[in-house]
Amino acid sequence: MNCKTLYVSDLDGTLMRNDLSISDYSVGIINELVENGFAFTYATARSINSAREITGRLKLKLPVITRNGAVLADNATGKYLEKAVFTEEEVRLLKELIPELPRCGFVSCFFGDNMIKAYVPVEHTVCFQGYLDYYKNDRAKTEVPDLGSMFCGIPGYVTLISSKEDLDPIHERVKDYPFWECIYQKDIYRDEYWLEICPRNCTKAKSILKLKEQYGFDKVVVFGDSVNDLPMFKAADEAYAVSNAIDELKAAATAVIGSNEEDSVADFLKEHTGFSVH
Repeated sequence: MNCKTLYVSDLDGTLMRNDLSISDYSVGIINELVENGFAFTYATARSINSAREITGRLKLKLPVITRNGAVLADNATGKYLEKAVFTEEEVRLLKELIPELPRCGFVSCFFGDNMIKAYVPVEHTVCFQGYLDYYKNDRAKTEVPDLGSMFCGIPGYVTLISSKEDLDPIHERVKDYPFWECIYQKDIYRDEYWLEICPRNCTKAKSILKLKEQYGFDKVVVFGDSVNDLPMFKAADEAYAVSNAIDELKAAATAVIGSNEEDSVADFLKEHTGFSVH
């Protein structure tokens, strides 16, 4: 393995520990490898602001993949480098298909270099209210008066958080439209479910392949744990599932490594990259 190989790790449940942190050991290994020319980045469903609260100590040189591929950003500054957005017709259709959105979700909307999370202050589902309470100090949260106002500025991402019972019918309504990508999965930390909708052709896999082409990498190696990592596993030359990954991902993996609690990604990189790490 050499500098022409791109390594990409998922964050939650993979590079991150269950306490929502990256260990000093993993940070040290990755930073030393990157300093020596190693090509590493991460891919996450999180926004860049949410991700940087955890990855801020990583000194990455490549763009990071956020919002499941909808936004490429600079991990050092949080600046958006590329972002995908919904068309006016797609916004119209989303409003029509998800009248429940004010009760259980928000829309990430861009205003120049800033992003807000537009939500309506109504009676929310228990799971979504839990999210709002947990992120009560998130400055991106912005109250708007109604469903139409949630799609303000330039809308680029829809997030719904609730029970499986609540979200199953919504998922059935939106999943087969060719205008966007849907990611539907159980949260790895809690019992709630997340349904996320982003513009067409925005997936972790497609963003990884874009970086591969732009930077001239010959090979891609990825790490993950959950269902939204499946497309990048299929697109990669090698794919490694952490031991806490879902069975479906393990079945698609080149091999299974240790768990996210054991610095397994950092250990793999240290042992297989050919770079000397002190």
